[in-house]
Parts: sequence; C-alpha cells; structure tokens
Amino acid sequence: MLGNEAVARGLYEAGCTFVSSYPGTPSTEITKYAGELIYAEWAPNEKVAAEAAIGASFAGARAFTGMKHVGLNVAADPLFTASYTGVNGGLVIAVADDMGCHSSQNEQDSRYYAMSMKLPMLEPSNSQECLDFTKLAFELSETYDTPVLIRLSTRVSHSRSVVTVGEPQTVALKDYVKNPQKWVMTPSAARPAHAEVEKRMVKLGDYCELTPVNTVDWGSDRQICVISSGNAYLTAREALGEGVSYCKLGMVYPLPVDAIRELADTVDELWVVEELDDVIETHCKKHGVKVRGKADLSPLGEYSVAQLREAILGEAASNADAPSPAVAAVQPPPRPPVLCPGCPHWGTFSVLKKLGLTVMGDIGCYTLAAGPPLGAMDFCVCMGASVSSLHGFLKARPEFSKKTVAVIGDSTFHHSGMTGLLNIVYNQTPATVLILDNYVTAMTGQQANPGTGTNLKGEKTPVLDLEALCKGMGVKRVCTVDPKDQALLEETLLAECAADEPSVVIVRRECVLQ
Repeated sequence: MLGNEAVARGLYEAGCTFVSSYPGTPSTEITKYAGELIYAEWAPNEKVAAEAAIGASFAGARAFTGMKHVGLNVAADPLFTASYTGVNGGLVIAVADDMGCHSSQNEQDSRYYAMSMKLPMLEPSNSQECLDFTKLAFELSETYDTPVLIRLSTRVSHSRSVVTVGEPQTVALKDYVKNPQKWVMTPSAARPAHAEVEKRMVKLGDYCELTPVNTVDWGSDRQICVISSGNAYLTAREALGEGVSYCKLGMVYPLPVDAIRELADTVDELWVVEELDDVIETHCKKHGVKVRGKADLSPLGEYSVAQLREAILGEAASNADAPSPAVAAVQPPPRPPVLCPGCPHWGTFSVLKKLGLTVMGDIGCYTLAAGPPLGAMDFCVCMGASVSSLHGFLKARPEFSKKTVAVIGDSTFHHSGMTGLLNIVYNQTPATVLILDNYVTAMTGQQANPGTGTNLKGEKTPVLDLEALCKGMGVKRVCTVDPKDQALLEETLLAECAADEPSVVIVRRECVLQ
C-alpha cells in the first residue's frame, strides 16, 4: 500500500466514521482512499476541516483530518484550543511534511506544532506503521483525552511497502454530556484546562519511555548508535548498514528521557539523524546527553545515503557510486514543470505578459506561470495571499493600481481568497482580482470543490455562483471571460485596471485534464 492509503486503512480499522480534509500534496490520497471505506469529505480549507472533525469528536465519533505542513498553519487556530478541550470520540490529525520542497513553498518542521500545542505526535517510517500508528493514535486520543498528531513526509506518504491488514472495529458513539467547563474555553475554563494539559504531558512522558513504537535494534558492535525517525531512519539504515545500532522513535513528542540516557551509557558515539530541524538533538542535549547531529549534517532537505556515510562513517563517495562514463557523458536538457498543453491558464498569462502587468500570484497550477516561457508572475506567498497582498501593495504604491492585478484559482479563492476580497471592498482599494475558474482543484489531482457541483463521493451538490458571491461582497464590477478569447480578455483587463474601484474578472474555462 501507499503510505497514505495505509493511513486510510488504519482509519477504517480503527472505527473512524468522519473524515474532513482539504487536498494538499503529499497528504491528499489519505482522504481519497478513506472515502472508499468510510464517510469522507473535502472542506473549503484546513481550518474548516479541523473544526468539522473537532465537532464530530465532541459528538462522540472517532474523527480525522489530514493536511500538508502548510495546511497545519491554517488549522492551527482551532487545534491549539482543542488541546485544552480534549476529546470525546478520538481525534487524529495527520500532517505531511515536505522535506526537499517537492511540491511546497517552504520546508516546515511540524514537530514544533506538537511541542507548542502540547499534543502527542507519532511518526511512521513505512506503510505498515502508517496503518498501525493510526489505530494507536485513536487509542491514545481516548486514553489521554487529547487530539493526536501523526507526522508523515513526502517519502513515507508516497512510497509503497507491504501491509498486513486487519478487520475493522465497530466503535459505538460515545455519549455526549453537556459540560461547558470542559467544552467552552472562556478564560475561566482555559486556565484550569491548561493545568490539566500539563498533567497529561507528564503521563504521556511516562508512556513514551515504555511504548513499543520506540525500538532499539543493536548492530554487530555498539560503537555507534543512531537515533532517528520516519524517512530519515530508512535512509540511515540504508546508508550505515548492520554494523551500526539504531534507536527508532515512533513517538516524536513527547520524547523519552531515561531511555535515551540509558542508551547513551551503552554506546561510544550517539548520533541523531533527523531531517529539517534539530528537535531530537536539542532534546538530548537539554537532558545532558552528548550527541552529534546538525553540526555535521544539514538542516536542509532530505538526506542522501552518500551524505550520511560521509558524515558518520567518514566514507567519501566511492567510484562504484559514480555513474558510468557513458551515462555521465549524457547531459539531458533540463525539463522544469510547465502548464499542461491546452491548459486555459496559458491564455490568461499570455495576455498578462503582453500587457506588462505586475501579477500577485497564488498557490495552484498557475504558479508555474512564474517560470519560462511565460514569466508572468511576480509574487507568491501562500494560499489566498494574492488578493490580500494586492491590497497592501496598492495602499503602499497607489500609482501601480492601473498595472497590477491579483490572480487566484477557484479552489484557492474558496480556501482563503474571499476574506481578502472582502477586505479590498471594505477599504475601497481600486484593485483588479482575476479568479481563474477551471471547475476543479487541479494541482492536487482533480479533486471536487464547492464550485464543481459534486462532492468527494461524486454526489451532486449546489454549484457556488462566483459572480453572485462577489457581487454580494459589494464588488460592483464583475465580469466573466473565456481565456481562449484573447482579444476580449485583453480588452476586459485594460478596462478593469483603469477603473477607480474594486473589480473582479472571472476567467473561466474547464481544466484540460477534465
């Protein structure tokens, strides 16, 4: 099974009955596969998805939400407080980090969220653990009255390994009992709730010292031991072989103290191999355990086998690792990703480039318009930022109002662009916003959204009327154009950019893959 598919299978076997997510690579397939087994839905964004899962948990159901690392930023608001309220039915959150920025705008280490939210976090390293840890997460959630995080990565989510499946549990809804002191986080309730969270962390600290998901595998000698987790553990194992000992941490927050101290007393040299930040290393040093790690390794991206061999064993890459002369002589041309042939965004950005407009971009397939051959995007920060940042840009430089636009996809507009547009209208910024409506969430694999007329299960639903929505927000100038009609699109953009009030241009044509 794919790692993400195994998480979905774990949800099914654990008796989870509610899943709500927003698609985000590399986490998307969890919800896709879950929808084949249990109730699952796409939400407009990760905050809504997390709140829906929290509501299902309050009602007594086992609930789940999945997202990529930057999506956890969006969901953080409710999850911080859910740490205080605790759960009724088990609540599990999967977050897929993207070491190496394979499909993301940053490298973000989600373990810091576990620490800051004071939530336990498990980290599987293969598909079997994806299944098993998901089931364990629900047990921990209900035993310790806490949401539980599962940290995945691009490699674990999108690689396959053999999985032994089990039978699904039937888990009855837990009774809902009215209890405002537990569920309503006013300051008077939050203060004692925080004290309970600290008590919970002490109990979880005791649990992590003995949990079987943290294992030690002794090598042929005990000179070197590597502490690791997730994908980094697999890379270390491949790089260093059977002569080295390994401490694999399946629970990465809280981290054991006594177990690591005992381990340090039995080996000559203790290394920490963790991708991105020095979370485990800092924990060890905080408790007086001498380890080697980031001073010899990198805080950037994924580790390679050669990189770990050289750092830990002192072995430089051998000639056997080098490509053959025949292969080395071949220099294939670079093939950066580009928009699909026939993609409607080609027409949109061709006109934007021709007009020489400054373009505030957003997250989606159309972000590729920043590179050659189009080179027609100037900024891109995060989901929804195109609309909000256009407002700030024009307030700082009003002289740019006739030659600057925001570009945002339909699903991204649903996700977090609407509030930015409302801000433009409220503050009466003469800004032009292009909504690229291709009837689908294209970048993450053709998922349905509120504008497609179907839900995750393919059932018919009302189609969001973008024109009516924008007008309802107070935008008086709303027009719709087909990007294939280049002349009309150019004429429309010139007219809207010249206007002294907010305007929206809906550029509508179906995704070519549809």
